[in-house]
Amino acid sequence: MSTETTESRSDWDASSSKKERRKAGKERPFDFTAHPRRHVALRLAYLGWAYQGFAVQENTDNTVEARLFEALQKTRLIQDRQSSNYHRCGRTDKGVSAFSQVITIDLRSTQFCRGLGAILPENVSVAVKTKAAVLELPYVKMLNRVLPQDIRVLDWAPVAEGFSARFDCQSRTYRYYFPRGILDVELMAEAAKRYEGTHDFRNLCKMDVGNGVLQFERTILSATVKPVVPQHASATNQCDLFVFEIKGLAFLYHQVRCMMAVLLLIGQKLEKPEVINQLLDIENNPRKPQYSMAVDYPLVLYDCHFEGLRWTQESEEVNHVLSSLQQHWTQSVVRAHVLLGMIQGLEDRGEKLKEVERLVSQGIGGVFSNHCWLVEGTRQKNYRPLLERPCCESLESRINHFVKRGRLERDEGENGCETVHRGKRSKHFHTSSSLPDSSETQEQSDHQREGN
Repeated sequence: MSTETTESRSDWDASSSKKERRKAGKERPFDFTAHPRRHVALRLAYLGWAYQGFAVQENTDNTVEARLFEALQKTRLIQDRQSSNYHRCGRTDKGVSAFSQVITIDLRSTQFCRGLGAILPENVSVAVKTKAAVLELPYVKMLNRVLPQDIRVLDWAPVAEGFSARFDCQSRTYRYYFPRGILDVELMAEAAKRYEGTHDFRNLCKMDVGNGVLQFERTILSATVKPVVPQHASATNQCDLFVFEIKGLAFLYHQVRCMMAVLLLIGQKLEKPEVINQLLDIENNPRKPQYSMAVDYPLVLYDCHFEGLRWTQESEEVNHVLSSLQQHWTQSVVRAHVLLGMIQGLEDRGEKLKEVERLVSQGIGGVFSNHCWLVEGTRQKNYRPLLERPCCESLESRINHFVKRGRLERDEGENGCETVHRGKRSKHFHTSSSLPDSSETQEQSDHQREGN
């Protein structure tokens, strides 16, 4: 047998053996210690309608974050979550989308020459450290090739090692979209301005006392209601879309959806704008009246603002993301107009039968009936004003409840003042004996969960 034939067979055997090892899951493990890492910020957009929220949960893997970490590990950009130095800016709830969610994380890198955020492996020789600079890995392209189509990485930025998407965010902006319908949008716009400033929002959120959130003051920088497409003030088309845009330093659990629910009541003229001032007056109204919040799907985490970041875009990927969004938009707008055509067709038939006035008077006719479809639950037959309704438990009552269950503990602090902190039975228990301040509890409380 010739040497050439022997070598050929040897190569074939080696190749077959390698394929067999791969099939058996015995491929040589990837050596992360041989590569530098780089602390970076990633900016994400996602449609949250099909997911149970952004953050990983114990009872489901259908979350945006679960898909993101699958992609990060599949591309071998991280070894595991625990060692990745991961922080997220916001924690959106089930059904809530984002255009500018930001995370910070340590990713595998090519930068041996110590660029911004670069972390070199141990025992790197001087010769390697002085290598000429090379291009960084195409993070956006790598991740978007393995992520679902409704989750996209937009761009990335190198950041200093101590930079955190959670703690270094300067402000967060949310948008809530809605059609004019029967709503008095001018009245809603006037009412929204009352949210601005620093207030105690306990009556406009879900109090997350069990996770140690005991402080409900938040600062709203701006709150507006405006048309999505600028138009003449006299326009009265019920199909016109509007957006409630709110910018703040941080948000409480379900805060934006509760605020929107109250605006919808004002827009229907079921409440006066002054009710907002009354809900923010916790001395006279210390307990939240019972009401349903606005639905989840129109809410978007639209912007997370950071100072000094230099975002790196990959033009090819921008075009891919644009194409994907245009495809989603085309399908959605066509479906919306199919439905609108059906509604208008029924209206036309109703006019011919002289039934429209009767139907409208019963709240079941017109392009938009008197029912608001953006509030959870069923509509009350006879409306009961907010401040005349039964109230939820007080903050003190909730604290007592969780103290009894061991989720919170009371201690006597300095000067005889009582302090409350997480108990040993709390799933978020820390070894520290004091309750973290509001910025440290954002992961459980802030729009971080949505403001959602």
